[in-house]
Amino acid sequence: MLLQCQNLCVAGRLAPVSLTLRRGELVHVVGPNGAGKSTLLSVLAGMLPAQGEITLAGQPLASLSGAALAQRRAWLPQQQAAPVSLPVWHYLRLHLPPLPADADTVLQAVLAPLGLQDKLRHTLSQLSGGEWQRVRLAAVILQVHPALNPRGQLLILDEPMTALDVARQRAVDTLLAQLCEAGIAVLASGHDLNHSLRRASIVWLMQQGEVMCQGPATEVLTAARLTPLYQTVFRQIDTPDGPLLFIP
Repeated sequence: MLLQCQNLCVAGRLAPVSLTLRRGELVHVVGPNGAGKSTLLSVLAGMLPAQGEITLAGQPLASLSGAALAQRRAWLPQQQAAPVSLPVWHYLRLHLPPLPADADTVLQAVLAPLGLQDKLRHTLSQLSGGEWQRVRLAAVILQVHPALNPRGQLLILDEPMTALDVARQRAVDTLLAQLCEAGIAVLASGHDLNHSLRRASIVWLMQQGEVMCQGPATEVLTAARLTPLYQTVFRQIDTPDGPLLFIP
């Protein structure tokens, strides 16, 4: 087990919860606005104090220094102001360990699908919202990429698909799948329920600071469960590519 938490709680924001995350798993955290998704991810990233116990690879999360934690997990918050004077390449470099000789191959494998090769010398102030989001994603993916950082274990993403068009969303999905195949655990929040049905191996469904249900995506994201949670009628149909949720 990579990540374990017992009786995790933030007064007024997160009810006591116990969760586990395995190496190579892709877990989606979903739920209505205000459900507590960002709070939970912030706590698991070690960025928000909480009651309870969290261990990462058997080591208490609270015992890790900032530098040690950054070597093991990367964290993409939902919102982040750009340090506008930095060039893109400098911002990315801040997230990277000393690079091996063959690092260019890995860098291109991440930057090319995100369309960032020609943005490296731009300052962050020159980027659009979608470009800034892609730079942020590239930075945290590279931070724990096993070819660059053998200590990388966990990637936590709060609404990573924000401001991305469908082509870049697909590129991100591919990159995350590659990380999971290499043994990196990925924990991500979002609002696209059908995306979670297609991509997530496990879903944590939240409401009002509680994890109401957790398990395989197809068992958690059902019309019967989502209708009362969102107070909106859902329907579900089976397609050749799997189940599809819609609002009639």
